[in-house]
Amino acid sequence: MPLTSKGFPLFLTFDLDAETMWTARDPAYANRPILMSQGAYGWKVGTGRILDLLDRYGIKSTFFVPGLVIDQREALIEEILRRGHELAHHSYSHAWILSLTPEQEREEMERGWQSIKRVSGKAPRGWRSPAAEISPITMPMLVEYGFDYSSNFFDDDSPYLHTVDGRETKLVELPFRWVLDDAPFFQYSIVLPGRTMQAPSALLEAWKSEFDVLHAEDRMMMVGMHPQIIGQPSRLKVLEAFIEYALGHSGVWIGRCDEMVDDMRPGLERARAEAGR
Repeated sequence: MPLTSKGFPLFLTFDLDAETMWTARDPAYANRPILMSQGAYGWKVGTGRILDLLDRYGIKSTFFVPGLVIDQREALIEEILRRGHELAHHSYSHAWILSLTPEQEREEMERGWQSIKRVSGKAPRGWRSPAAEISPITMPMLVEYGFDYSSNFFDDDSPYLHTVDGRETKLVELPFRWVLDDAPFFQYSIVLPGRTMQAPSALLEAWKSEFDVLHAEDRMMMVGMHPQIIGQPSRLKVLEAFIEYALGHSGVWIGRCDEMVDDMRPGLERARAEAGR
């Protein structure tokens, strides 16, 4: 049975971390202007290129943004919303969860939630962890805050409904994997020793191969990108080539996470009910 009414779900999502990608690793990095400029590229140049590309193909997407970036770059966030994209929760400061106390993690959740509510006028519906980590309180907190979806786990190629603390929930997981992230291919800095940049063609080859299998198996594909990385010229050309490749197949829906989750949730709930009989 198809996952959505509009065909194969392809999620093209963007984590607009800006400088927090670096300060989350070490707050002292804030005193290194050239290092910080790598993050600034995301909001100064990369996001605009991405928005224009999505417009050319009529694609609406989801941007996961730390609350701090929302507060600092409100005009850019308003432009993202004006063009019809979804704003989703990505913590407040991008602090790595495993380094936080429960009280600090809750503060990160609340402050990021409030930033999104203030700029968009509505509560965020989706959440993605900074640095792909969660704590024992994370999932219960997502249920408490009423989130509709999570995009964090690496355990499947199809969406599923979470069970949290032994209770069935409405929280949809949109699974993710590192091969579907631009950072392992391209993230490079003098403070990340041993990392090398791959050719853009390597990413295109990997994502096309992933798409072929996932599309043939009627699953889903969650792609995560960062404007400071994918928004650079050679990488943006690869993203455009991948979009054209995907749209060359029948029955492909590229859209916002919230809209696709609304479409697929009834089927997931039916499947869960039938499995429980």
